[in-house]
Amino acid sequence: MDIEQPDNLLGLWQLEATFFGLSNGNQWNAIENGYIYQFKEDETFYSNKFSECSTGDYILTNNTLTLVYNCEDFSTALGDPPATFVEYYNFEDGFLLLSPAYLNCDEGCLYKFKRLE
Repeated sequence: MDIEQPDNLLGLWQLEATFFGLSNGNQWNAIENGYIYQFKEDETFYSNKFSECSTGDYILTNNTLTLVYNCEDFSTALGDPPATFVEYYNFEDGFLLLSPAYLNCDEGCLYKFKRLE
């Protein structure tokens, strides 16, 4: 018997699919070996999304997840300030859905993460 886990950000999540609205035919595209996020109780996270920096702090406010990477001199063309990424989040059917506030997604864009054991 499977015990359903509550909608909780804590734990290990792997990117499984992306959705980019009309330009993508309004369908999910599967991702193989997607990057991961691990959210810890002390409000820190680990991710292999960027090779230059893999750790930081996160802040949850309403339906907003703010990721602040804490590596010196880490910067990307995204985020404001450069090492800070704001994502709208929600849970659907056991998946974590992230929608980046830092991208112009007029047609909608979502990243779907599955929970890893």
